[in-house]
This record gives sequence, structure tokens and C-alpha cells, in this order.
Amino acid sequence: MDSDTHSEKRVADNSVENILQQRKDAGVRNIEVYAEQYSHIGYRVTLFFSIFLVAYAYGLDGMLRYTFQSYATSSYAEHSLLSTVNCIKAVVAAAGQFWFARASDIFGRIEILAISVVFYIVGTIIESQAYDVSKFAAGAIFYQLGYTGIVLILEVVASDFSNLNWRLVATFVPALPFIINTWISGNILEDLDDGLRWSWGIGMWAFILPLTAIPLFCCLFHMRYLAKKNAPEKLQTEVGLYKDLKWTDYIIEIFFWRLDILGLILLCAVFGCILIPFTLAQGLKDQWKTAHIIVPEVIGWVVAIPAFLVWELKFAKHPLAPWYLVKDRGVYSALFVAFHVNFVWYMQGDYMYAVLLVAVNESVKSATRITSLYSFVSVITGFLLGFVVVFVRRTKKFILFGIGCWFVAFGLLVHYRGDSTSHSGIIGSLCLLGFGAGFFTYTTQVSIQASAKTHQDLAVITASYLATYNIGSAVGAAVSGAIWTNILPRELRKRISDSEIVAAAYSSPYTFIYEYTWGTTERIAVVRSYQVVQKILCIVGLCFCVTLLASAFLLRDYKLESAVALEDVQSSHTSESETTNASVDEEAVVEKSN
Repeated sequence: MDSDTHSEKRVADNSVENILQQRKDAGVRNIEVYAEQYSHIGYRVTLFFSIFLVAYAYGLDGMLRYTFQSYATSSYAEHSLLSTVNCIKAVVAAAGQFWFARASDIFGRIEILAISVVFYIVGTIIESQAYDVSKFAAGAIFYQLGYTGIVLILEVVASDFSNLNWRLVATFVPALPFIINTWISGNILEDLDDGLRWSWGIGMWAFILPLTAIPLFCCLFHMRYLAKKNAPEKLQTEVGLYKDLKWTDYIIEIFFWRLDILGLILLCAVFGCILIPFTLAQGLKDQWKTAHIIVPEVIGWVVAIPAFLVWELKFAKHPLAPWYLVKDRGVYSALFVAFHVNFVWYMQGDYMYAVLLVAVNESVKSATRITSLYSFVSVITGFLLGFVVVFVRRTKKFILFGIGCWFVAFGLLVHYRGDSTSHSGIIGSLCLLGFGAGFFTYTTQVSIQASAKTHQDLAVITASYLATYNIGSAVGAAVSGAIWTNILPRELRKRISDSEIVAAAYSSPYTFIYEYTWGTTERIAVVRSYQVVQKILCIVGLCFCVTLLASAFLLRDYKLESAVALEDVQSSHTSESETTNASVDEEAVVEKSN
């Protein structure tokens, strides 16, 4: 009886594994075949160098565009809408992560990378030619979709071609360009008239990035060629998996159910309706009573959230984040950490460039380099830590240490927040912030990837982490924007009686500082106002470091094996166990016959 029970349990376990194995999409199966063709060290080095080139382009573009975006909104006399644009981009990025992950599993990494590059080009062209903030925001949406897709595909491909113990090193490859870009971005800004030629500064990436992507596409097409030559029987197409369906049923199955389009739309509605109005209040209390603020909030809280939850839990065949993954403590705790990373960072970083130029009197080159120090230090720290993790094979203690560094860094930022004496303090604070981030941002991503039981789950679980990361950006941009737009005008009015000067200092700060140079009465008043707002922002960030630390304590501390996903380790152990059991059974039969 016991033997039958154990047999049934084993059959049940095997059936679950079979189900997990059978649900692999064509894109996942094919990338595994591609990886077999690129097992040679020379191929792997070439692939990761190609990833580095693309990351170098979008990384440098991102650093410059962060500054150009400030000059663009300022040129429209709408600098306060900077947080609104950032919030919109973050909402689009959060939804885009899931779409690109699902689509890359279904159609393949190559196809979705190509689509992402097209979005990137279109958005860049629109942004560069925009003559008001609404058109700039429209271009930012297309750009963000492309950027999100490229970043996700590079991260997923890096994960596809690396084992868990080497995963931290591999995922830092796309981040390595920050080490170089930190020091040259300021020089490029100087050559573009300190950011005033922002239109060309944005537009040139419409042809630079596609050129840098050519080597990566060559690698991907080469491995596809080798796969078709050496293992054609292993390759699949998604159409082949649904060959028995009519084309109308196929479109409904793939584009409605598998990609969960309705869920993505509802997700955008939730965060868009709730967060964006916070950045539009413009510091006037009366606007909180107006329809364009109230109606979106009501739709977001009363309609969009319930509709999203009901759809995902009851009706969606393929939810954006499958429940069996989300309920794992190793997953949801990592998602909490991901949310906090960018939310907390935005409290000090959303308006840091403006603070450095206006309230610390830094040059454009200096301000650009200082705002890049966080990424510079975090990348160096994290990449070197990756080689330690290769041998230690654990992550949790490193994550907790990194978060501890953030407490100290934010304490320093509360103190050093403006005037000429804050130069060294801000630099030191941002370096410490980056040092801490190097210990826990990408390391937490590796931790959540270790929770993926199968290779099929790798893309969606990575997308969940990056999407939550972007949701943290959206909420952070919304909160920082709400604080900035509601408190700064009030502080300016306290210190400046002329309403026109207040309007100029608030809406076009980069133009204002050329007219009111350092040391003038009006500039001093603006500096004091900036200090008050930045102090509040940094205190909020410091408070949320507490919940960030609490989330990290919930993480699992997986041992990172030499395998792409845990399924490879488990299947290896299962095979060894079955071989051992078979030999034992054979010995028992021989002994019984004797």
C-alpha cells in the first residue's frame, strides 16, 4: 500500500514537471538550442561584447537625455512637468516589461529586439522635433517602449547564456558602460552648448543606437543559422504549436490571451490615473478640487484597480504575473525591494540636477558628472561583487549590507542639500548611495531569478522585477513631483514678493540662473527654497529605507548553482536518483533470483 502511495505521488510530481516542461514557448525552446550552438568561450565573449556595445549607446543616451529632458521642459516654460513626463515614462515601462517578456518567449528574442529598436528610433525622432510638452511626452512614450524592450531583451539574453552563480557578472555587462559614460557625458553636453542644443542631442541617437545593435543582431542570426544547420529538429515556431487553430483563433489566443492585452491596459490605467494627477497639481490647492485631478483619481481607485484584480485573478488565462510565482516569498519580497529601489532613489534624484545647478552653483559638466556618480560607483561595486558571488554562491548578506549603506547616505543628503558648501557632501553621499546599490540592486534580481523553477519563467520573472522597479519609479516620480510642485511655489512666495520672478524661478530655472547670478538676492532666496524642498524629499527617502530593509529580510538565500535555472539542477538530481534506484532494484532482483 505504501509502495502504491509513493508511486502515485511520484507520478503526480512527474506530471507537474511534464506540464511545466510542455508549456515552454517556441522562443524559450529556440534560445536553449541557440545557447547550445554558442557554448564555445569565443562565441560567448563575442555575444557579451555585442551586448556591451548596445548598452553603451542607450546608456550614454539615457544619461544625456536625462539632462536634455530638463532643458526641453524648461524651454517650454514647463520645467515643473519634468516629473509628469518621468511618471508617464515609468508607467509605460512597467506595462511594457510584461509585454516584451511574453512576446520574446512566444516569438523569439531576435524579433522583439528588432521591434524595440524601431520604437526607440520613432520615439527619439518625435522627441527631438517636439515643440511643446505634450508632443515631447508622446515621443517619450515611444522612446520608453523601445528602451524598455531593449533593456529587457539584453538582460534576458544575458541570463539565457549564463549560469546562476555567474548571473550577477553577466547581468552587469549591460551596466558597465556607466563607468565610461560618467566622465564623457559632461563633455558632450558642453559641445552641445551646455544642453541648449537639446534637439540635436536627442535626435542623433536615432541612427547611433541602430548602428551599435548590428553586431548583436549578427550574433543572434549566426546562432540561428548554426541551430538550423546542426539541430533543425529541435527548433520550433509558435505558429507550429497552434497549427490546428484557425488564424482568427490563433490571433485571439496569442494577442489577447497569451499577451494579456487587457491586463496591460488596465495596469496602465491603474498607475496612470492614480499617479500622474499628483504631478499636475502645480502647487495650487484649488486644483485638487478640479475635475482634471479628481476624475482620474476616482477612475484609478474605484474602477481600474478592482477591474484589474478581477481580470487577473478570475478571467485571465495567462496573468501578467502567474500566482504560483508571486506567492513565493523569494519572489514577492524581491518585488518589494525592487519597488523601493527606484522609489527611494527618486526622492533625492528626481530634481538633483536642478538642485546642483540652481542651489549649489555647479557647472553643467560638473552637475552632469555628479548626478552620474551613483551609477558609476554602483556598477563598479556590483561587477566586482559578482566575482565574489561566483564562489560564495549566496546573496542575502550582501543585500542587507548594501541597504544599510543607504541609511547613512540619505542621512548625509538631508544635511547636504544646497549652497556652495554642499559640493563635497553631495558627492560623498551619492558615492555611498551608489556603493550600497552595487550590493543589492542587481543582486536582488539574481535572487528572484533563482526563484524561477524553469527556464520558461526566467523572462516573466525578470520582467516582473524590472516592471516593479519601474512602478517604483512612477510612484517615486509622482510623490517627488507632488512635493516639489506643492511646496516649492509656496517657499518661493515666502522669500520673493515679485510674482513674475517667482514664476520664472519655478517654471524656467535654467534660464533664471543666467539672469540672476550667484550671490544676488533673488538667487539666494531660490537657494533657500530649494534647500527646504530637497530636505523634505530626502527625509521621505530615509523613512522608506526602513521598509526597504524589512523587505530584504524576507528574501530567500538560495545557493546559486552552475545552471541556468533550478530545473536544470533538479532534473540532474532526478536523473542521478533514478539511475541509483534502478541499480538498486536490479541488484534486488538478482539477489531474489539467487
